[in-house]
Amino acid sequence: MQLNELTSYLETLAPHELTESWDNTGLLVECGQEVTGVLCALDVTPETVREAQEEGCSVVVSHHPVIFHPLRTLSQQDVPALLMRAGISAVCLHTNLDKAHGGVNDHLAQLLGLQDVAEFADGIGRTGMLKAPMRADDFADFTAKTLGTAVKFTDGGKMLSKIALVTGSGGDFVREAAAAGADALLTGEAGHHDALDAQALGVTLVAATHYATETGIADVLAQRLRERFPGLHVVRSRTNRDPFTYIK
Repeated sequence: MQLNELTSYLETLAPHELTESWDNTGLLVECGQEVTGVLCALDVTPETVREAQEEGCSVVVSHHPVIFHPLRTLSQQDVPALLMRAGISAVCLHTNLDKAHGGVNDHLAQLLGLQDVAEFADGIGRTGMLKAPMRADDFADFTAKTLGTAVKFTDGGKMLSKIALVTGSGGDFVREAAAAGADALLTGEAGHHDALDAQALGVTLVAATHYATETGIADVLAQRLRERFPGLHVVRSRTNRDPFTYIK
């Protein structure tokens, strides 16, 4: 299998035209055309590179870009350099996969069982309806159990029916959530002032960690690649973990 076959298929899943102007997506590290296997991950880390080597994978497909900010210097221990030395290419699907049909936000909406899912905030997020109204604390608890993660929330003071969600770092979408008629915004990361804005607007804000709201997309990518290329060795990363440790 050739690398351009893989990238062409990934383009159908997450078209480059959906990428935000500030983002960096696509084939970011290229180390030859032959694809011996694909490792799917949320992040490309030194551990991911070693895992790909051990699995005999010549390509890593990730959600977060391995090169995001412009490179001003490059050392031997930087991840792009580790990939090059190992002969491993990296294809990264970020905001284009957030927006894409069946992408990161749609996957989270599906996990939560939301109904009547629609695009939100220029496609970067989604809105959907709970099967039955819930209190803010019950929804936060439901999210924590569904995603298996720590959750923090601020209570907007009303029962929740319509949920807006933006995976990853989306706390600053509180006002858009209110304008869309959402009772709550679920995201990965949210700041102090996002919570104050949410309280003022009467919107429940639930932050369920960047990692937990997005890591499931690696499973989705692996499954789709197996279905499209039955003979291809495809692995879902086992070394990717939340970089934070939480004290309960």
